[in-house]
Amino acid sequence: MRCRDSLLFAMCVILLGSGCGKEVPHIAQITPDSKVLAFGDSLTRGTGASKKQSYPSVLAGLIGCSVINCGVPGELTSDGLRRLPSILAKHRPDLVILCHGGNDLIHSHDASEVAENLAAMIELVQGRGADVILLGVPKPGLRLKTASFYEDVAEEYNVLCDSRVVTEVLSSSSSRSDHAHPNARGYKRMAAAVAKLIESASTQ
Repeated sequence: MRCRDSLLFAMCVILLGSGCGKEVPHIAQITPDSKVLAFGDSLTRGTGASKKQSYPSVLAGLIGCSVINCGVPGELTSDGLRRLPSILAKHRPDLVILCHGGNDLIHSHDASEVAENLAAMIELVQGRGADVILLGVPKPGLRLKTASFYEDVAEEYNVLCDSRVVTEVLSSSSSRSDHAHPNARGYKRMAAAVAKLIESASTQ
């Protein structure tokens, strides 16, 4: 019986060890001198609330450094991909929070195309030596559910991903200004979730 237990234990160790080859996502420590760039569409700009109530503005107060709001309402990921290089060159961020794809999903664009655009944006950011946090966005529907490709892309590029907060916010009538945008309370929830992710990932 002891031999069997020892064999089972050894097999478990091997199986667990085989899943440890992939590096756990982490980011550099955020300091008051860090530059954080929030890149995306209307969810980043803060449509549905005042500029000071947008999630980048709230996040800046939570993490104690500058958070640059580069959100363009109505933008598609293809347009964001073309815009991003000049933004990176101008601001040279240490961390980019990428929240994009909602307009593509609203217009029923092919999911693989959206995923490819997000992946290309992450490659651009990583090529500049900056860290990335990806925020997942829900597909339109009666019951909102985050598009699955966000987690797939995050895993492929080993970046941090929150695939829940935007969907949870837009699923709550008290946290949204309309069916597609948060209100001040919703943006506050988004900022808190990102701040928590930053704190946990930068202290590993």
